Amino acid sequence: MSSQEELRTPIDSTSGTMSASDCKGGLTFMPIPDRPDFPKEEEKTLAYWKDIDAFQEGLRQSKGKEPYNFYDGPPFATGLPHYGHILAGTIKDVVCRHAHQRGYHVERRFGWDCHGVPVEGIIDAKLNIKGRGDVLAMGIDKYNEECRSVVLQYTSEWQQIIERFGRWIDFDNDYKTMDLSYMESIWWVFKELFNKGLVYRSFRVMAFSTALSTPLSNFEVQLNYKEVSDPSIIVQFKMTDTENSWLLAWTTTPWTLPSNLALCVNPEFTYLRVKKKADGQEWIVGKDRWGWVCSSIKKDPVADFEVLEEIVGEKLVGIQYEPLFPYFKEKLKDSMDKVWHVVSDKYVTAAAGTCIVHQAPAFGEDDYRVCVKYDIVQKDGTGMLQPIDDCGCFLADVVDFKGQHVKAADKDIKEMLKKNGNLVYSGMEVHNYPHCWRSETPLIYRAVP
Repeated sequence: MSSQEELRTPIDSTSGTMSASDCKGGLTFMPIPDRPDFPKEEEKTLAYWKDIDAFQEGLRQSKGKEPYNFYDGPPFATGLPHYGHILAGTIKDVVCRHAHQRGYHVERRFGWDCHGVPVEGIIDAKLNIKGRGDVLAMGIDKYNEECRSVVLQYTSEWQQIIERFGRWIDFDNDYKTMDLSYMESIWWVFKELFNKGLVYRSFRVMAFSTALSTPLSNFEVQLNYKEVSDPSIIVQFKMTDTENSWLLAWTTTPWTLPSNLALCVNPEFTYLRVKKKADGQEWIVGKDRWGWVCSSIKKDPVADFEVLEEIVGEKLVGIQYEPLFPYFKEKLKDSMDKVWHVVSDKYVTAAAGTCIVHQAPAFGEDDYRVCVKYDIVQKDGTGMLQPIDDCGCFLADVVDFKGQHVKAADKDIKEMLKKNGNLVYSGMEVHNYPHCWRSETPLIYRAVP
């Protein structure tokens, strides 16, 4: 007897067999036991659907009707499905079934994401690959073949689980992102968008692994935070229109200072102009952080300084200052009315630092946004300083630190700042910082086109 017949045949409630009274009375369903075995009942339903070819029959009956296109992000087949996949898959199945019941033709093909870090991570571990250089030495074609050999290793397990929780989707006519037809279709779509003027060049500041020479996704960044000790320095920028007056800024990334293009204040904060009693030097610093600054440099705010005035942040906008390093003064000489000025934005907080934030738009998300807002750099990257290569080493423009990795250059940069009279305070900051989960090296943040 087939699964379909079992579900539809009248059964005697005592003997378990079909009776004449059942036939006459029209009993439709099997009796429900006191303790039903729900998994087995589900398996009976699945067997019934398979017996009548329910999914494909539904597609055949709806063929020619208005299509309902459901775009489903395909999973990786380099790992097994988990609760999140099952939950999301159930929701997707409900949406598609509902569309079918409303009279649409809903084609549902399963897909496999064959690109990206998951499969590369497996091959890197297998072959002890540590970075881009190892891949190039091996040969990209050979590396791709290694990836291709493992990228579909769990497809049968995926199909078993998805069919078990009742999702209707076509595995026999699936697609893979590594298929040439799929990749060519993506490039065709991009070309059409470009031809219609819908594509423009811009940048996004992303976490970047200098060991792998590649940006990482937000998910990957969260995988590997470590407690580290980084430089914590206060530097002073000399104002050009006032003798012996300086702006104080704090940073934990000295290596970004050669790429500085602006200083940002909060337009609503109160700032102090203070004078050192010892030599008459004047500083501008956030009022809320003045106590921290004095504590850091071991000075008394009353005995060692005189407060000259309080200034609202918006009044500081437009002040020009001298860059800490001379590397790009010639390159940016035609932009002097925009670069190396004070700007303002409410992202500046009083939680740390001096309430004055140095802006290196190539290496900070807010820096980039603010500098675009003030027309210091353009969205296409015009005017942006990014003097490092994909391995995180300084280029020839930064002559004093050429070839040094940015993190290694911090010490020498601090030494030069001290020599030039710009280093007010130098300490260390212990904090959690993201590291590349594949190379265990600290990430940097970098503008990526």
